[in-house]
Amino acid sequence: MAEYVVEFGRDGQPVEPDGRLDAAAFHRNHQPIWAILQNFLNDKSGDVLEAGSGTGQHVIDFARRSPEITWWPSDLNEAHLNSIAAWRAKAQLANVRAPLRIDLSDPAWCPELAGGNGPDRLLAVFCANVIHIAPWRVAEGLFAGAARYLQADGRLFLYGPFKRGGRHTALSNAVFDTSLRDNNPEWGVRDIVDVTALAETVGLGLVEIAEMPANNLILAFGRSRRD
Repeated sequence: MAEYVVEFGRDGQPVEPDGRLDAAAFHRNHQPIWAILQNFLNDKSGDVLEAGSGTGQHVIDFARRSPEITWWPSDLNEAHLNSIAAWRAKAQLANVRAPLRIDLSDPAWCPELAGGNGPDRLLAVFCANVIHIAPWRVAEGLFAGAARYLQADGRLFLYGPFKRGGRHTALSNAVFDTSLRDNNPEWGVRDIVDVTALAETVGLGLVEIAEMPANNLILAFGRSRRD
């Protein structure tokens, strides 16, 4: 899987002695993201996996708000995995599991899930700010894995910037997209049309688009009715 544009811990932000990293974006977006997730998770119980947890702050915040949900953080980057573990240790929440090492470019995801040491079925998968800073094969693996592990009424939630019908939703997104592609031609802001078409290849369909601050969106996918 490709490295992040800015690896947390190398972006000028302080690193705590225990390895905890702090992402400025978390403080800006965790509340509006939770407002969307809550609409689906309210009055439910089960297992939710965060794909690409980064610092681990989102999963800890969401777990505090939903004690009936068991949260499974994951990442591939070693510093991020250490940060997730440190935030988990500090929070001492019974409903947060140890971080899983997941390479989203592999549709099988990880041995823990495939080998039965993780949840049998997932109520939801949440993935923020990943598929535009990784090759397209990461999006392919994300959807393939979600289709494999989601329960019948489960949801995949994608957060980040997206194009609509080939057009950027804001000038800032267009500038960001150019910088991504200059850094790596395989990266870039994805189009909702392309992401939806990818979802359909694994039996998932777009069920919701939610507007987020700073020209971001949440796309929610569920199993197609024919499945």
